[in-house]
Amino acid sequence: MGPMEILLIVLAIALLFGAKKLPEIMKGMGQGIKEFKKEVKEPVSTTVQHTVVDVPSQQLDPATGQPVTVVRETTVAKVQTNPVQTPVDRR
Repeated sequence: MGPMEILLIVLAIALLFGAKKLPEIMKGMGQGIKEFKKEVKEPVSTTVQHTVVDVPSQQLDPATGQPVTVVRETTVAKVQTNPVQTPVDRR
């Protein structure tokens, strides 16, 4: 961006917000940039790092909120090893 484009942007902002609001806007913008640079150089050391633990999920009882023990039934398919052939009646 050249100096002419920057001048056009400043003039457009001055027309939109008025000459009285422009110093307040620039002051806020300057404070924001200063705070950003400060945080980039020395991050806040009061942040606490939490360790993420993978916990298996449990089904909960909707009424009490307590874990429910689920008993799963398994179905075993019966397979005939020697199928008996029935005679076909051909009349």
